[in-house]
Amino acid sequence: MRTIYKRRSSLLLLFFICVATYANAAERYYYQIKVYHFKTTAQEDRLDKYLQNAYLPAMHRMGIKNIGVFKPVVIDTADKRIYVLTPFREWSQLENADRRLAEDAQYVIDGIDYIDAAYNDAAYTRLETIVLKAFPKMVAPAVPDLNAAKVDRVYELRSYESPSEKYNVNKVHMFNDGDEVGLFKRLNFNAVFYAEVLAGSHMPNLMYMTTFNSKQDRDKHWDAFSSDPEWKSLSAKAEFQHNVSKAEILFLHPAAYSDF
Repeated sequence: MRTIYKRRSSLLLLFFICVATYANAAERYYYQIKVYHFKTTAQEDRLDKYLQNAYLPAMHRMGIKNIGVFKPVVIDTADKRIYVLTPFREWSQLENADRRLAEDAQYVIDGIDYIDAAYNDAAYTRLETIVLKAFPKMVAPAVPDLNAAKVDRVYELRSYESPSEKYNVNKVHMFNDGDEVGLFKRLNFNAVFYAEVLAGSHMPNLMYMTTFNSKQDRDKHWDAFSSDPEWKSLSAKAEFQHNVSKAEILFLHPAAYSDF
């Protein structure tokens, strides 16, 4: 009888661990980053009008808040871009977003110039989509605590590609179990998100975004990070070597109509 009781207790314990694990996983946000590539001022104006007057209001009506719209600080005249970061609490929200937009009559009216653009007069030359899942160490996005005017703020979007899937898992592990996320938090990097890339043009990959009141503020924070004893110890560990093959850093400004 005692053996049966122990087995039942073990099964109950396993059940509650599984439930807790599932609940924790369900809390992790999904992110979508859309990158609109364009060439002309007319295209940029059309994109701004669409995002400000149609896309953001429609997503807000769905209950999707804190959508970021960003433009590069340094403009590549050969490949101009607008970045749109949309957070989704659940996968079903992301999966059904396009359908719900199409069913939103106000969105269709407000976005008509973008939606019904002619094949030879589109608002962009290419649309790139990246899908990500939040790290366990930061399961939801955060609105940065900045006091500078939007025009002065710097949002730093970092992308870390790994030489293989195994090394990517290792780098993600470094951020979570190695507590690189905690180090950034302690040094007040005002992160918006940390996430692993599930689908995109650069993989295997992880991405994160930190924010600053100015370029000078950004440089000051990174100087502190580079000299921090915890970072020196973490980055020197043998288990975390060679897990990044390419790092891409983008400095972005928020659009005037961006949620943050």
